[in-house]
Amino acid sequence: MSSASRTRNSRSSTTWRNWAGTVTARPVREARPASVAELAATVRRAAEDGLRVKTVGTGHSFTAIAATDGVLIRPDLLTGIRRIDRREMTVTVESGTPLKRLNAALAREGLSLTNMGDIMEQTVAGATSTGTHGTGRDSASIAAQIRELELVTADGRVLTCSEKGNPEVFAAARIGLGALGVVSALTFAVEPLFLLTAREEPMTFDKVTAEFDALHAENEHFEFYWFPHTGNCTTKRNNRSAGPAAPPGRVSAWIEDEFLSNGLFQVVNSVGRAVPASIPAIARISSRALSSRTYTDIPYKVFTSPRRVRFVEMEYAIPREAAVDALRELKAMVDRSPLRVSFPVEVRTAPADDIALSTASGRDTAYIAVHMYKGSPYRAYFTAAERIMTAHGGRPHWGKVHTRNAAYLAEVYPRFGEFTALRDRLDPDRLFGNDYLRRVLGG
Repeated sequence: MSSASRTRNSRSSTTWRNWAGTVTARPVREARPASVAELAATVRRAAEDGLRVKTVGTGHSFTAIAATDGVLIRPDLLTGIRRIDRREMTVTVESGTPLKRLNAALAREGLSLTNMGDIMEQTVAGATSTGTHGTGRDSASIAAQIRELELVTADGRVLTCSEKGNPEVFAAARIGLGALGVVSALTFAVEPLFLLTAREEPMTFDKVTAEFDALHAENEHFEFYWFPHTGNCTTKRNNRSAGPAAPPGRVSAWIEDEFLSNGLFQVVNSVGRAVPASIPAIARISSRALSSRTYTDIPYKVFTSPRRVRFVEMEYAIPREAAVDALRELKAMVDRSPLRVSFPVEVRTAPADDIALSTASGRDTAYIAVHMYKGSPYRAYFTAAERIMTAHGGRPHWGKVHTRNAAYLAEVYPRFGEFTALRDRLDPDRLFGNDYLRRVLGG
């Protein structure tokens, strides 16, 4: 092992915590490899020492998917773009690169991902490995835009995987949960930079659910937020535009995205946590605070928003045709319960894809996400919501709170056995295992 590699492997004396503060871990040591060779050496050394290995990105998963008591790999030195291929229209990027840096770099090159989630703090490998997604009628998750990936396996080999090379690994490892190896690089499909026009406006719950199918069909990207304890929603429609660019004004953007969506929202949630009885009244005011607006900008400035208020989240993927029924059941449950919910419910969609453990694998999907402010009791609400979602064959987001186990997941994922068989082949000794993966994958 090189001296440089040795200096980046250190005995850990700190506790790792995720973004929401819901998970902690005390690894034996931490490593910060700066190349795929150093990463492979780190994996081999851990195996020799009998230690398990996990990689953490920015800790945006609410589950313990990245927690380990062995070697914790921090990928902050594995960053940057390796190459841009304008003939194939792809970009190859190191696995630890934050999405916000990738988006900005691509924009400077006149390029963009086709679709993305609503935050961009995560690393590219962390986001794809857990199935991070946005909303789209025709365009799917970030992982579905992967054209090739580089994977360090349990024996220290470096596999390059695509539809042409190691296709069975590629079919699973695009959303690999960290169970098949450590992703060291990803190649994404990109396209010339384009403009999106966003139209945000309030709409009643009854109207948005009655017109959900039409709103989905008529817009490239449709999503909405329902405010519990009210009949009010905020909708967002993003569609491609010929321009010209017309971003929000600096003052109006600050009012909407910082003051209302972060600063004031932080205050009202703090009040709601201290005085739960005030939440319904606060919800009625909050649901009317955001007004209609339309703006046009490059994709990542439209798709993503700052999220500074910390929370805990559960999200389920259900068949799109079941979305309205599930939402109405969720609203009825909240209305008749003593629950006090200060965070809106988020609803998005995705087309079917072909990734083994994608939440949209093999079926057109609607996503329903429930949230609670950090520090507020959430289990009763999440348990009741989970009961509704699982009755519709729901698949939980891999990086968000849920209670499902391998027996349940094997029933809702037709290719579950394909994934676990590949895991048995690539990591028979569970070098990349942890308690979370034991629960959701078995063995």
